[in-house]
Amino acid sequence: MTTTPTATRQHTVVDSPYGALTLVATDGVLSGLYMTGQRHRPPEETFGVPDARPFGETVRQLHAYFAGELKEFDLPLHLHGTDFQRGVWSELVRIPYGETRSYGELADRLGKPGASRAVGLANGRNPVGIIVPCHRVIGASGSLTGYGGGLDRKQRLLAFERGSACEVPALF
Repeated sequence: MTTTPTATRQHTVVDSPYGALTLVATDGVLSGLYMTGQRHRPPEETFGVPDARPFGETVRQLHAYFAGELKEFDLPLHLHGTDFQRGVWSELVRIPYGETRSYGELADRLGKPGASRAVGLANGRNPVGIIVPCHRVIGASGSLTGYGGGLDRKQRLLAFERGSACEVPALF
């Protein structure tokens, strides 16, 4: 993730039913949501200064999501990536709550049939997990494949959204 030299970055850490979440803002706009142990998590020193001020609305919406009261996030995002990655991430937010799509279906929606592997790579680089719901993407056979936050978290998030979680997640 690259930023301009004049970009101001801040971060905060919040608890969630799925572990600690590090929120990162670039120039006051959410640009990262990273889970503990997440693959492709940027180095901590790139998160900027600790400052919870830019994240009030993000935390409010995350709280509502984990309480089962919010199905779709409405937050400004500052996403750093290639045009193709940003196209994939735009498709991710179109996957309805509680539903899944395959990598191939996303490739078709992007007008790039046969690019399911590239879609998977872009999905794995999603800098704002949960809010940009990369956990809703599955393999063509319906199998749970790769997830930067770990397959256990992916399975739990999908079960939660489908209302079949064994327990109600604790709120943070």
